[in-house]
Amino acid sequence: MTSLALPTLPEIEAAAAVVYRAFQATPQYRWALLSERLGTDCWVKHENHTPVGAFKIRGGLCYFDQLACRGALPRAIVSATRGNHGQSIGWAAGTHGIPCRIVVPLGNSVEKNAAMRALGVTLIEHGTDFEDSREHAMRLAAQTGCHMVPNFHPALMLGVSTYWWELFRAVPQLDVVYVPIGLGSGACGAIAAKLALRHRARIVGVVSSLAPTYADSLAVGHVVSAPVSTVLADGMAVRLADAGALAILSRHLDHVVQVSDAEVAQAMRDLYTDTHNVAEGAGAASFAAAMQERTQLRGQVVGTTLCGGNVDGAVFARVLVGGI
Repeated sequence: MTSLALPTLPEIEAAAAVVYRAFQATPQYRWALLSERLGTDCWVKHENHTPVGAFKIRGGLCYFDQLACRGALPRAIVSATRGNHGQSIGWAAGTHGIPCRIVVPLGNSVEKNAAMRALGVTLIEHGTDFEDSREHAMRLAAQTGCHMVPNFHPALMLGVSTYWWELFRAVPQLDVVYVPIGLGSGACGAIAAKLALRHRARIVGVVSSLAPTYADSLAVGHVVSAPVSTVLADGMAVRLADAGALAILSRHLDHVVQVSDAEVAQAMRDLYTDTHNVAEGAGAASFAAAMQERTQLRGQVVGTTLCGGNVDGAVFARVLVGGI
């Protein structure tokens, strides 16, 4: 596997300046009740506090900024998503006045769909999962000449690295951070920020046990497809790992933890009980993984990320009363 070049510290700092035109740095807190529950110091990076309720917006802002700097802004764009990437691209496209079409699977989150439409996105529902939607978006781009915004790209990774850069600078004593893996920009961004700052923290990847393409691919050293059956962690519901992301992760992750939907649901409840913040499934996966490994973490400073809070109200209500 050939690894992509990771951004340098000056590049991450410049990307942060781009992000801060839209919003300021998100907070990170050591929550006492979460720390008590985990049995050691637990910090949470609150990416649920961005203007779209998730970390993805950082990548979209930097992707379009790079296009603008090259004088290469397209006349129209298309992309695919389960929700948060689509909000990111919709937000960034709107700031440049570019029409945006986003493909989502049938049965996608009702509230994420509504949020994308509110940003001016033309929503297209197609396919049974993200991979179906992505393939349809690529066909649309080829047929119409629209620019296809990928779901993993160096500019997206660069933008996302800014939130880990914020966390590592704010909490230099971190020993380990748990990072959910969807298509890979978040985990690769964490690696980029760690290396740029020469931080010592170990980076642990987190995947859904019901969408294990990255765990399986890392185990064998190449991309392998895996079935997706998670009903909670839609942000991690990826059937096929990205080869570029896999190359970075294989070199720099300490290890990978697989979390079940039941563990994710419990983490959603724990985060709400202890912080009164709402976490979507993928947004709670980081804490779910830390809890799974809590006996190994005694005396360590643990970093987790509430990387998104965009869960449908009906789903969250069901989870809060003990369901999945």
